[in-house]
Amino acid sequence: MQMDDKSRDAVSLVESIVTSLVDEPEQALIKSSNDGNALLIEINVAADDISKIIGSNGRIIKAIRTLARSVAFIDGVDRVDVEIIS
Repeated sequence: MQMDDKSRDAVSLVESIVTSLVDEPEQALIKSSNDGNALLIEINVAADDISKIIGSNGRIIKAIRTLARSVAFIDGVDRVDVEIIS
């Protein structure tokens, strides 16, 4: 999927974090789509790695979402959603 300059930093950040957390980084796939000034980032990892992305009580995915929203906000994106697709 083609990214514009506004979303490139947030998507690259999510990709970097996800690939460093999982045991099988070659199977990690990060997709993004833009709808106006909103950004959707989808994370797809191996089944055994999903728990590493979610973390205890969802803390890791919440942190990933917070970081992605912060970076995107700096770039002028109003809304960012980060979802795990299995």
